[in-house]
Amino acid sequence: MLGIIRAIKIGSAVVAAAIMLLGTPSPSHAQTGSVRISFAKAGFIVGVGGGSGTLHFKGRNYPLSVGGIGVGTIGVAGGDMAGRVYNLRTAADIAGTYTAVSGSVAVAGGAKVARLQNANGVVMELQGTQAGFEVSLSLSGMTVALR
Repeated sequence: MLGIIRAIKIGSAVVAAAIMLLGTPSPSHAQTGSVRISFAKAGFIVGVGGGSGTLHFKGRNYPLSVGGIGVGTIGVAGGDMAGRVYNLRTAADIAGTYTAVSGSVAVAGGAKVARLQNANGVVMELQGTQAGFEVSLSLSGMTVALR
């Protein structure tokens, strides 16, 4: 009886380990790229914005269009952000809707940092400067598309 219980425990542990290994994304296939985005946005409670950018991935540059919406934004601002993009398998993986929860205040200029993720598992870590006046405590979404 003890042998059966021990076999069940060991079997369960092996199955659990296999499930965890299969569920883990393979970093050997995912790549890293860099991105630069310029944007402008305006809003009173609900803000909208847009811009353009470039993805540099595997030695090539891919033009991007960026659109977004934020709830809880007051003001007008624009800026430039740059950073790294993780978990790319192809350049097309960058396309999609990114979400983040953030808070910021900018009066005539300020630093901005964002970490966003889309449904493909692609993560963008951006930093840059912002000019204008904006106060936000917002739930934001950003849509990125290859042009």
